[in-house]
Amino acid sequence: MLKISNTVELAEWEIELNAIRSQGSGGQNVNKVATAIHLRFDIKRSSLPAVYKEKLLALSDARISSDGVIVIKAQSFRTQEKNKQDALDRLKELILSAMVVQKKRRATKPTKSSQTKRMDSKSKRGNTKVLRGKVNY
Repeated sequence: MLKISNTVELAEWEIELNAIRSQGSGGQNVNKVATAIHLRFDIKRSSLPAVYKEKLLALSDARISSDGVIVIKAQSFRTQEKNKQDALDRLKELILSAMVVQKKRRATKPTKSSQTKRMDSKSKRGNTKVLRGKVNY
């Protein structure tokens, strides 16, 4: 059972965890022991509320496939238990990040002083470049 918030929980049957061999350094241990975790979570078949599902499917995240399956590969740690916990934590973070409401951006104009500073720096840079040119005698 993975607790997302006070009201939302995911059952164990909804999350598919597979142990696979890790990539990278680690010597003979990497070739023998399946410590990495491959997590799959089907958004459409899950018991998440409809709002969560909509926002998750609307995310443009590389970890979410076109058929609505979240795939997370955890291989940072040397033990399977830590990688499993890491994968579950990352799934929870992804679900919670989808629910964060972005503030609306209010368009503002640059201040007069910032405009003059910008133009001064541009003209100063232009003068520096002119001085690099050919010298006429």
